[in-house]
Order: sequence, then C-alpha cells, then structure tokens
Amino acid sequence: MDLLRSLPIGLYLEQPVTWLHRIDPRVKLAWLMTFLAAPLLANPYWRLGLSGLLMILTISAAIPLRVWRQQMGWLLTLSVLVFCITAIAPDGLAVKSQPRLPEVCFNAKQELITPQLTLSEELECHSYLPQPTPYNYVLVETTAINFLPKITITRRSLDVAIRVATLVFTLIYSTNLYLLTTAPEEITAGLEDLMSPLRVLKIPVTEIILTLTLALRFIPLVLEEVQNLVRSVRTRAINWQELGLRRSAQVWLIVAEKLLENLLMRAEQIAIAMDVRGFTTPNEHKVEWHQLRLRLRDWIVLAGLIPFWLARLTFGGIS
Repeated sequence: MDLLRSLPIGLYLEQPVTWLHRIDPRVKLAWLMTFLAAPLLANPYWRLGLSGLLMILTISAAIPLRVWRQQMGWLLTLSVLVFCITAIAPDGLAVKSQPRLPEVCFNAKQELITPQLTLSEELECHSYLPQPTPYNYVLVETTAINFLPKITITRRSLDVAIRVATLVFTLIYSTNLYLLTTAPEEITAGLEDLMSPLRVLKIPVTEIILTLTLALRFIPLVLEEVQNLVRSVRTRAINWQELGLRRSAQVWLIVAEKLLENLLMRAEQIAIAMDVRGFTTPNEHKVEWHQLRLRLRDWIVLAGLIPFWLARLTFGGIS
C-alpha cells in the first residue's frame, strides 16, 4: 500500500510534461472557474458537450493511460451509477397523466364505434387513433417480473439523470485535471497574484497564501504518517476477532493518539526550520517559487474564453 501514489484524485503528474503543464496557472484557474460555472442553468446537450470537451482536453494533452485509469475509472463508474439510479427513480411529478378521449371512437379499420363503451374498451379504441406527433412522456415502462420491480423512465427523469450525472463528472473531473497539471506552488503563486488587489483593503494576502502553501506541503506528511501506522499495525498480525469490539477500539484509539502526536511533531519541525532560516514575516522573507508571465500560448488559451461563452449563451440555453 502506498497512499502517496494510489490517491484517486488530486495527484500532481510530474512526468510527462504536457501542454497543459506549460499554461500559466492563472489562465488555468480562469478556465477552471469557467467549467464550474458553465453547467449552471444549461440544457442537457450543453452539459454532455462540456463533459466531452473535458475528455478531448485530456486526450489532446496525452495524459498516460495509467493515470487515466487510476484516477478517472471510479469517477466514470460513479457518474454512470448516478445516471442509472436517477433515471429509474420517480421524476418528482406526483401526477398521473391520462389522455383525454373523444366522444366517439374508431376501431382498427377506422369504422365508427358506438360511444357506449367501458373504460378499458375506450382505452383500447384510443390506441387506434392517429396521433399528431410521436411525443410520449413515458419513454420506457416495464412490468414487475418476480423479484424485478416495475421500471419507468420518463422524459423528466431522463433529463434529471443527465443533469446530475454530467454535473458530478464536470465538477470533479475539471478540478482533478487542474490539480493533475498544476504544481501546488504554481497554484499558490497564481492565487497570490490574483488576490493582490485585496491588499488595498488591508487583507493579509501573503499570510493566507503562505498558510495554503504549508497546508498543501503538509498533506503528503499526513499520508506518510497514516501509511506508517497502518503498516505497523499490520506487521503485528493482531487477531481482531479475539480482541473483541472494546479492545479493538482501544487499539485504534492508541493509533489515533500516536498519529496526532507525530503530526504535531512534524508541524513543530517545520516551524523550527523556518525559524532557523531567519523567517520573520512573509513580506520580508518571501520565496518566489515561479516567475509568472503570460506568454503567447497563454493569451491564445485565455482568448478562447470569448468564443466559449458566446457558444454557452447561444447554444447552452437556460433551463
């Protein structure tokens, strides 16, 4: 088990360096906010197109298949599962549609039938009438067979299923693609540059970004400590059935206490390291991780937001 390499999402891909890696983090952040906001009030066709666009970006960046399978396999499974459950679930309209029948009816040979008919005969007769459009609110309807329940898929339930499934996929996948191609230091540097106007309001932007940088750097240490403690428990070959529920809880309580102690020790070591290096305040002791500069490719990618939002307003619709 290696938690540092088996994370389902949020793992930065150092090699190979794709064209998405070379884009300025501020430009990628603008596109990330676009992907998060574009599905709002959009029609199902636009949501499906947005999911396809994310897939095309991943393929064009030549991200290795191992990363695709490891980090996105569970997300595709989750989206399909959400789609299936939502499609067969009730559509939320607690009404029963009943067609309005004419006063007279015709049979299959288009011959007039007397209006004194029972309800079942009227419904059967109504099926022979030509309909002006092929519209049908209920798309799929099955009968209950043994242990299989009755399944009904309506237009509204299908529409809601597409909306929910694509929304889950877009929100998680766009964020993961951003984290996959952007180093933590680039993220914090881009956020600091974008938040720099807030300094006029006396907001400690540098301190906030420094805290975020330390938090991102501290996550691998937490995973390493959890991994070491789990391995130490496994090597002792504890028989959990003989211990029982109470003693097992006591063992895991000891492990959690040790984890907290190790994390506090790591945090103290980081503080001592910063103190030894003469760190006083972020403004006086600032480390430039990256030189942010918009190049030609960044301007081209940034200009792509204009036709994207024009297409969103034209074809995305409001629903």
